[in-house]
Amino acid sequence: MAVRRAVPEVIWARPGRAGRGPKPAYTRDDIAAAAVRIADERGLDAVSMRHVAAELGCGTMSLYNYVPRKEDLYELMVDAAGGEHEPWEPSGDWRADMRRVARQTRELMRRHPWLPRLMSPVYGFSPNALRYLEHCLACLDPLKERYGTKLELIAMLNGMVTTYVRNELDTAERVRALPWSEDEENAARIAYLGGRLATGAYPRMAAAFTEDAGAIDLEAVFERAVDRVIDAFASRREP
Repeated sequence: MAVRRAVPEVIWARPGRAGRGPKPAYTRDDIAAAAVRIADERGLDAVSMRHVAAELGCGTMSLYNYVPRKEDLYELMVDAAGGEHEPWEPSGDWRADMRRVARQTRELMRRHPWLPRLMSPVYGFSPNALRYLEHCLACLDPLKERYGTKLELIAMLNGMVTTYVRNELDTAERVRALPWSEDEENAARIAYLGGRLATGAYPRMAAAFTEDAGAIDLEAVFERAVDRVIDAFASRREP
């Protein structure tokens, strides 16, 4: 007997609830909100169909009528978080608007620390993602480039912000796990590094650390990284 092959399926193309019966007790928004609450409070690894069902007060198996796969649940979560992006009327200065987009994305990912782990092009065309992309393209109207190039800019900027925030979050998590203070950890590492540089084996690294001997301004580093991505896409027809 032939086995029916699984076919690709997009959660947004499915009805809100499979099967017949009384009016659904929950919506996808309810399910996504419950999953987001769990992830915010306990981390992404705590998100499961069982835990989401318990949060909603329903049976685990009944949840599959709304969300057939855990990957679909993740997609609902990413879309729900993306709905927190607040569009504004483009200013006419595409660079300033894209800086604002980058800052807002960073704030969003800090608010939902699990989000960088789920960022994927696969989830790039959910309802809130489409709304976000349309807004970004509106901000980029003054940039005289093809839409394909503008989408590359948005993707590269998102990728940079995602990587930056994930590094921030990973560093903060490691610091929290230390059995001593962050200052003690930094002092020990600086002392080790100073000893290595003093050997003379790394003259360029020594010059680099001497040149920037003060504390690193991470906010300024973020802003410079954003500007470098944006400037790489400046049209050759612009001054």
